[in-house]
This record gives sequence, C-alpha cells and structure tokens, in this order.
Amino acid sequence: MAVSMEDIKKLRAMTGAGLGDCKKALAEAEGDIEAAIEIIRKKGQAVAAKRSDREASEGCVLCKAENGFAAIIALKCETDFVAKNADFVKLAQDVIDAAVANKCKTLEEVKALPMGGATIADAVVDRSGITGEKMELDGYMFIEGENVATYNHQGTNTLCTLAAFNKPADEQVAKLIAMQVAAMNPIAVDEDGVPESVKETEISVAIEKTKAEQIQKAVEAALKKAGYNPAHFDSEDHMQSNQTKGWITAEDVENAKVIIAKTSEEKAANLPEAMIQNIAKGRLNKFLKEVCLLNQEFIMDSKKTVKDMLKEADAELQVVDFKRFTLRAE
Repeated sequence: MAVSMEDIKKLRAMTGAGLGDCKKALAEAEGDIEAAIEIIRKKGQAVAAKRSDREASEGCVLCKAENGFAAIIALKCETDFVAKNADFVKLAQDVIDAAVANKCKTLEEVKALPMGGATIADAVVDRSGITGEKMELDGYMFIEGENVATYNHQGTNTLCTLAAFNKPADEQVAKLIAMQVAAMNPIAVDEDGVPESVKETEISVAIEKTKAEQIQKAVEAALKKAGYNPAHFDSEDHMQSNQTKGWITAEDVENAKVIIAKTSEEKAANLPEAMIQNIAKGRLNKFLKEVCLLNQEFIMDSKKTVKDMLKEADAELQVVDFKRFTLRAE
C-alpha cells in the first residue's frame, strides 16, 4: 500500500531509522505505525544477534555536566564511518542527556531509561538494525559535584575527561586540568589515591628488574674479562646467528654459557639487598610521579608540576576527582 510522507517522517522521528527503511516498514505494516516500529526493532535485534561476536572498537564518546552531576558515556560501533554519522552522534547525545538528567550511577540504569517508547537499550539495538553494525554502550562513569569541568579532546568524540574541584575554579585552569588528564592518563590524584596493591606490584616488579640488571652487569663484566664481546652472547638466537656468521665458534659458545651460568648463580646469591631496595624505591617514586596527577609535569610548562600550577592559580584550589575514557588503545 502507499504510505504518506507525513507517516514516514513521523516514524523516522520515533525510531531514527532512515527514510527508506521507514517507508519499507510502513508498507509491510500496511500503514500501522506501531507495527512498523516493531518491524524496525526486530530488524535491529536480528542484526545485533548476527554481529554479537564482532568487535565494536569505534564509536562516539561524550561528556556532560549539569545540576551537580557529570558523566561520560561511549556509544560504540564497528566503523569510523558510522561513528561520524549525524544520527549516531545524536543518539549518543540523547543517551548522555538522559543519563545526566536522571543522575544515573550505573550503566544498567542508563540502559533502562525510557527512550522512543521503549528503553535506551532498545534504541541502541534499533540503531544496530539501521546501520547493520554491532553497537553497545560502554565506559559509563560519573562524578557528583557542582565544580566539574568537562573536556572532549579536540572535539573528536573519541576521548573525554571530567575533573572535579573543591571549589569553583577559573574556567581556563579547570580546562587545563581536564586536558592534563586527557594527555597524561593519570591513575590517581595523588599517591594516597594509588591502591596499595598497585604499589606492591610496582615495587615487586622494580626489585626483580633491578636484580636482573645487576646480574646482567656481572655477566657482561665476566665475559669481557674472558675476552668475549657480551653482545655476541646476549641470547640463544644471537649465539646461533653469530656462530653461523663466523664471528664466534662452537667452543666460544660453550665457554660463554659456562661463564654466564656460573656468574649468574654467584651474583644472584650475593646481591646487595640494601642497594636493590633503594633502586627499587627510586623506580616506584618515578612511577608515582608519572601516574599521580598532582606529581606529573604540567603539559604547558615542564618546569612545573600540576600541583605547582594549581598553587599559583589558587592556593586553596584542589582536584578532588577525575574520570577519563578513550576509544583508542594506549
């Protein structure tokens, strides 16, 4: 049957589907709007089921702050082409608007919010049917508070941050902190915010790395003393390759292996514990400087830390929390 342009536009407004899809759905439903909506929804469910094992690595990341509540959310898809589609971006914007308006604290709460006569979760499935790609909501995080800055990195909708302060902050200062979070990816505001489990793991790794370096130095010194170039014996593959090239002999390989094994065992049994601990602590401190926001070098002036910058801007201003989400692997 013929369908009117008015009904097609009405269905498009209700579902976000393309004009062609709306026309087909209305024709199949013989002009029944509700039945046409169900046809579009079932198409989305079929596509979502078919594409469930695909990776949704592109998408649209948005952030918003309003009435003492700020949030970030990502609507993910399979291709950059769909991620930049105006209707896709609008759906992501509608989702973040609803999430912030309702002050949702979990992704499940967001998905359950009403949208277009169904739920946000249904709307995402419907959009999947329209584009033919897998879609999913991900990366939802929030901060409650009046003094929260938002930042959408370069306006590309791929990386967003939130930065919360203890008091109203100068707009430019707040933006710079949010940019710092985007650029340097800290894991905590300061050292107190770094979980003890993370510190313990880092110190453990640092100790093992330091021990391995001390043993390697002893091995290299022993090889040099025996008249060998340590670079020729730094791995089994190199030994075989260098022997094939005629740079070393089979006898050299056997002698070097004896030296390496003996020196490694002796050095491992006599490592200076105090020195190992001091070097490891130094490495932990370096790690904490890199991952704690206030300890990081300020991106606009490497001679200052973020803490220094804040102090110069306002001695009472403090960063109390931040959030960050990106689509890109780091």
